[in-house]
Formats: sequence, C-alpha cells, structure tokens
Amino acid sequence: MLDAAFIKECADPSLRPAVVEQFVAAAGSTDPLAMTIKSGRRLILVPKAKSADEAMAIVRQYVGQAVVRVGLTQFPAGVGIKDAADLQPDLVEPCENLRKGTAMFAKVLRIVAKWYGNPKSDEVFPQIFEDAVYAWKTGEFEGESVFQAEDPGGVAVEQPTRASQREATTADQPVEPAASQSNLKDAGIRIDLSRIDGQR
Repeated sequence: MLDAAFIKECADPSLRPAVVEQFVAAAGSTDPLAMTIKSGRRLILVPKAKSADEAMAIVRQYVGQAVVRVGLTQFPAGVGIKDAADLQPDLVEPCENLRKGTAMFAKVLRIVAKWYGNPKSDEVFPQIFEDAVYAWKTGEFEGESVFQAEDPGGVAVEQPTRASQREATTADQPVEPAASQSNLKDAGIRIDLSRIDGQR
C-alpha cells in the first residue's frame, strides 16, 4: 500500500488517493525499478535492475523495438519519445513515476468516461475504472491508442465514495474488455446507452 503523504506529494491531484492506490495495485508494481518488456505477445525476460542506472540502460536498449513499461505505475517508457537518448532517469524515480503515471491514467479515465457518456453515478465508476485499467495495460481503448490520444479534458470523472471503492478492480481480479450493454444491464447499472452507442 502506498503511503498517504507520498500520494499527496506525487500523484496527480485530479485522482483521489484511494483511486491512485487501486490503480497501482491493479496495473503497477511495488518495485520502482520493475520493468515489463513485450514484443508482440512475447514477454522478453531481462535481468532485474539493481540500480536506476541499470534500469535506464535496459529501458534504452529496448525502447523503439518493444513495449517497455517501467516503475511503480508501469509507465509506457516510449510515449512521446523520438529517440531513446531523450529518456530521462526520472522514469524510475518513484515520485516522478507516480506523477507521470497517474497524470496519464487520469487522461485514460477521462477518455473512457467520455465513451460512457460521462455518467455522474458512483455505481458506474467501478466499470469505468476497470475499462481504464484494461486500456492502460493494453494501450488501447475502442481501437485507439490511449497514450497518443488527445485528452478530452474538462470531463469530470465521478470517483467512488467509500462504500463503492471496494468494488473497483484489484490486482488479483482479471480485467475484462469494455463492457457491453447487456452486462451493464445485468449489473443493474442504468445509464443513457444511446449516448454510448452514438460514440462508437
């Protein structure tokens, strides 16, 4: 579990601390030097980095050839970078990784919430969160790259009250693709589906 003071200092202020914790638990790592490198569907095994310098050397080796995720938030290392030499060591610095990762995840949440028609119900947040985590892990939502996509901005994502926080995705629950109308109905969630269909 992340320290409350650490979250307050480093995480994107648009996300509640409970959401930051759930995000890191569901999609991140407890090790600030952790990295996941994939080429297509193949996981590339690399030696565990013992220092920030070692971690950055591995990241620079693979960025551009594979998908490289790094740090507490498993931030996508190559996003917005044209040359591996431009990568900064702050990628593996815990506070900066949390800052960048939560800012990017907040954008992904806004993208997903907009697709849902920006519902204002706590009941819907766990599904939006789950879809946003899935989008974070795959890099895509509805066939579009979420990391390169424009931030819809100005979209208020309704975040859970204490009662509904437990429903959001945790690290040990599988994350499924975006919900269909039928399973939203099964879950007893009522939202304006005509707005969702219109945005597909």
